[in-house]
Amino acid sequence: MSTTFQTATPGQDADPVGEGSRRMTMQEMQRVAARQQRQDWVFHQLTRLFSLMVLVALAGIIVSLILNAMPVFHAFGIPFVWRVEWDIVNQQFGAAIAIFGTVISATIALLIAVPLSFGVALFLTETCPVALRRPLGTAIELLAAVPSIIYGMFGLFLFAPLFAEYGQPALQSTLGQMPLIAPLFGGAMNGIGVLAAGLILSFMILPFIASVMRDVFAIVPPVLRESAYGMGCTTWEVVRHIVLPYTQKGVIGGVMLGLGRALGETMAVTFVIGNMNQLDSLSVFQAANSITSALANEFAEAGDGLHQASLIYLGLVLFFITFVVLTLSKLLLMKLKKSEGARS
Repeated sequence: MSTTFQTATPGQDADPVGEGSRRMTMQEMQRVAARQQRQDWVFHQLTRLFSLMVLVALAGIIVSLILNAMPVFHAFGIPFVWRVEWDIVNQQFGAAIAIFGTVISATIALLIAVPLSFGVALFLTETCPVALRRPLGTAIELLAAVPSIIYGMFGLFLFAPLFAEYGQPALQSTLGQMPLIAPLFGGAMNGIGVLAAGLILSFMILPFIASVMRDVFAIVPPVLRESAYGMGCTTWEVVRHIVLPYTQKGVIGGVMLGLGRALGETMAVTFVIGNMNQLDSLSVFQAANSITSALANEFAEAGDGLHQASLIYLGLVLFFITFVVLTLSKLLLMKLKKSEGARS
């Protein structure tokens, strides 16, 4: 019985099946690459569409506010911003009182909340015992979740009576006796007003700022802290020279987040600011009004005409104030980035 062996000659395919598999593999790779290219194109177009939707919505809000505020533009013009009148009967309106209440209450809230938030965040990340970090962090997050109307009710029914009985007399007898700032602490002591609104706002924005600061302080590499402590630095020196320079952008972002919350807060401020359209002194004890409070109290009852248009104009002013705050924060971040480049 003879067996015939076939040998491949030079130039002849020894493994046609393997070569076919390689050709099929290349074709599949081309199909996969084409499919991925189509998916990538669709993904880019969808993300572009989402971005354009945000811009269109923003432009629509601005245009809507401007169009609905046109009667006030024609009646009062730009001086509406610094007019103090708010007379619904005689159809005389101005935004100065609402702007004053909004800006001053937000400023007071920041002056109180930022140092407290800084201290809370430093305690949680630097000196707090490990067993307490999670419960305290959870408590701060729960405070951030409390509805604003709860803060307003707390301010009106609990804080305002105690503040009128103990807080305002103490401030008037101390700070109210100093020559330059005495006018800020005069007037009736009834527990409500611009200062009370600022204090309640500080309670509201403190959890937000503290949470952001805690998170940005926690991302500092441990090796930097350990190196500083190894060189003999104290806790304050580590915070000042290591933690803050490393996290300054995040800290500024947290402060801007709190300021935006304070400027746009409605219910908590409405309960304790007094809702009075008067500006006869610079005292922070006097009742005043804010832009959001005026909108919440009067928009539902405002008829077509100057009253409704004035309220919409107030919304446009608040929009502009928020835009200015964001622009200033961007400029500050750019300045910090430029100073870092100059030092390096």
